[in-house]
Amino acid sequence: QVQVVESGGGLVQPGGSLRLSCAVSGFTLDHHAIGWFRQAPGKEREGVSCISSSDGSTFYVDSLKGRFTISRDNANKNTVYLQMNSLKPEDTAVYYCATDMVEIKRLCLLPTVYDYWGQGTQVTVSS
Repeated sequence: QVQVVESGGGLVQPGGSLRLSCAVSGFTLDHHAIGWFRQAPGKEREGVSCISSSDGSTFYVDSLKGRFTISRDNANKNTVYLQMNSLKPEDTAVYYCATDMVEIKRLCLLPTVYDYWGQGTQVTVSS
């Protein structure tokens, strides 16, 4: 049974930082990706960043490059982090982690390629 569990959300002031964690278990297929997505109230879920299990290739939505960084635990490649810096109020959203087999790596920012999702963690950026 595949499990995806996010943690690390919370309330942060504008300009602050947060690190989210995603722990994936039970997924045994090769060539999978782990992705971060977010969904603000009234908006569609959007891709934030993703990482390939095979070679650690990373992908970002253009608008967040330079502020957000995805990484994985060296000892356990199924534990992935999202470091978020210089947070803005518009970053407020529920952040989700997802995993699935993604053979074409550059598609890993698309929510539709994932079947396994976590419950999400709320990130609120406010003074």
